[in-house]
Amino acid sequence: MTNPQILSLNDQDKTLCELPILTGSTGPDVVDVQALYKNTGMFTYDPGFNSTASCRSSITFIDGDLGVLLYRGYPIEQLAEHCTFLEVCHLLLNGELPNEEELKEFTHHVTMHTMVHDQLTNFFKGFRRDAHPMAIMVGVVGALSAFYHDTLDIRTKKDREISAIRLIAKVPTIVAMCHKYSVGMPFMYPQNKLSYVENFLRMMLATPCDDFVPNPVLVRALDRILILHADHEQNASTSTVRLAGSSGANPFACITAGIACLWGAAHGGANEAVLTMLEKIGDVSRIPEFIAKAKDKNDPFRLMGFGHRVYKNYDPRATLMRETCHEVLNELDLHDLKLFKLALELERIALEDDYFIQKKLYPNVDFYSGIVLHALGIPTNMFTAMFAMGRTVGWIAHWDEMIADPEQKIGRPRQLYTGAKPRDVPIKAK
Repeated sequence: MTNPQILSLNDQDKTLCELPILTGSTGPDVVDVQALYKNTGMFTYDPGFNSTASCRSSITFIDGDLGVLLYRGYPIEQLAEHCTFLEVCHLLLNGELPNEEELKEFTHHVTMHTMVHDQLTNFFKGFRRDAHPMAIMVGVVGALSAFYHDTLDIRTKKDREISAIRLIAKVPTIVAMCHKYSVGMPFMYPQNKLSYVENFLRMMLATPCDDFVPNPVLVRALDRILILHADHEQNASTSTVRLAGSSGANPFACITAGIACLWGAAHGGANEAVLTMLEKIGDVSRIPEFIAKAKDKNDPFRLMGFGHRVYKNYDPRATLMRETCHEVLNELDLHDLKLFKLALELERIALEDDYFIQKKLYPNVDFYSGIVLHALGIPTNMFTAMFAMGRTVGWIAHWDEMIADPEQKIGRPRQLYTGAKPRDVPIKAK
């Protein structure tokens, strides 16, 4: 990076502060305001951090105006088309796609760590059967540090690598166990002969009563979902992981913080909200009614799965997810089922209606992923846990990058205080 320019803050003819302008490999320049308070006694004010870069990162780049998403420089479209999820995991963690030998070794390490400590199963018994899977997941993933404390020296690269492998391997097992516990079925343990996604689908959907035969179309669909959700730059949950990690917390605690943040309806809960919305609409004949509600500024209703905080163009992940959605519906012959007919009609309207086009309210990845997961037989209350499973590798990559960053400091945002001014406690009469 270079600092070719300086931004000067002036008060009339007096220079208050000179702030370096930093240039990254791509994307907008940023103003380094670290010296602002020291030189001027002022902070910046940026609710939601819409105009603030909290770190340097070489992992993921987004251009929301152009609809661009890059993992380590590779377009998401190419990765989703030509790579497996574990190849993308290797890329995010190590900076490069693996060659054949590297992939074989990486896959072996992940496969050998998919089991969880048997005592960990006791944690599930402490939850009610109707507990939300995300509540269980927060508790169980956080407990991993009590079982795998042999590699918690975060300053040691080797320990961080082992913790990364353990999380990528064990989170799918835990997600499947959350589901099995909630429906009263026995846990299905991983099988080393299966691929990463095949293994998960078996643990999630199979029972001891039947043999599991993976459908390659469905396996590829879920593999693509995981790739599309693997990372998304400095979003709320990733920033939460970084903030937790800045204190020196262990990786299992940091990933648990990310899971808790992802649970929010405005973040990872969006695809679950899409299915809830479709069930509320109920029938194709009622779509015009709900479209009118969405356009009414005075009506709080909004169409879930449309538009995005960052993308002001078509979400590139949504384009890929749309293709996957139709592949799955064709494979399972579900186009004529009520819920899917409803979703497809909503999609058609959103892509043709001037209101949605002008507002750039295109279907996003959550709209299609919810439909695909539903078609795969994943219960709606498991959607956010599935999101967390895919995003775990992105969280770990950012956590590892932050720990190795020489500029890393404990997170400590400032505030614009609006409370009472200094005052004395009134003295009571004796």
